[in-house]
Amino acid sequence: MSEKKKDDDKKASAKKPAKAAGKGGAKAAGKADAKSSAKKSGAKANKKTKKDTLPSGLEKLPKKAYKKEVKRLQAELVEMQAWVKDTGSRMVVIFEGRDAAGKGSAIKRITQYLNPRHAKVVALPAPTERQTTQWYFQRYIEHLPAAGEIVIMDRSWYNRAGVERVMGFCTTDEYRRFLHQAPIFERLLVEDGIMLRKYWFSVSDEEQERRFRDRASDPMRRWKLSPMDIESINRWEEYSRAKDEMFVHTDIPEAPWYTVESEDKKRSRINVMSHLLSTVPWERLDPPNLEIPERTSTGTYERPPREEFKYVPDVAAKLLEKG
Repeated sequence: MSEKKKDDDKKASAKKPAKAAGKGGAKAAGKADAKSSAKKSGAKANKKTKKDTLPSGLEKLPKKAYKKEVKRLQAELVEMQAWVKDTGSRMVVIFEGRDAAGKGSAIKRITQYLNPRHAKVVALPAPTERQTTQWYFQRYIEHLPAAGEIVIMDRSWYNRAGVERVMGFCTTDEYRRFLHQAPIFERLLVEDGIMLRKYWFSVSDEEQERRFRDRASDPMRRWKLSPMDIESINRWEEYSRAKDEMFVHTDIPEAPWYTVESEDKKRSRINVMSHLLSTVPWERLDPPNLEIPERTSTGTYERPPREEFKYVPDVAAKLLEKG
């Protein structure tokens, strides 16, 4: 056989498809395909599970459903505020809890559409030297609401039972005096007609640490992380004991503590908004019938030339070029 003939036979043989194996081979191939398919399905399932669950293992709320419910609750909060203003009611809502437990983001959603003239957030800094010589509750009293107002406290007089106690910023006598006086002080507020609500945001140590790490790596939120927050990691159990002791002395019928499970911030926002609305005897009021009049003009006004004024440059127009 010539060399050319041999080469042609080899090429032809290479082009021929491999013969199907026997029954055993077919079964093996089928099993391999099934195994491969199962692996792909499992990978998809795992991917979906990771996508639909939080690091804590909780199932994520559907984004569309979450946004819709938040908007609904915010609309009711606006109506509740209208009732508070109309009836001259006074409300104080206290937000306490672990660092990074979600207090701030919940307050942001609650106040987003409220009238800021009649609703304010109080987040006091460390007391001044003068304030440290006053009665402990004194600096909080000036922020209490007048008729028709809602005051939301992002941390409150309970600093003394928490961070001040754990970090040694107050004496044992001052701490014990606070636990004795806080219920008396709050009963006086409620007796005078103030609606007082107290919420404790609870989060696990693992989730808190994860949020700390997120903040540390995010330039936009790094300011939220303080040395005091970092120190709280090492003092987790001390804070737990302080919180338990605080509840024992200050969880009173006139002003009970309500714990908000905040492992999932979105759930906690919906839950606290819904609960707050349910604890206030507000009623939906008919909004005033406002008519927008037609603009009248005398025709005598002449606008000065634009060149005489300074305008902010329209840098936003550059986005049209990029788009």
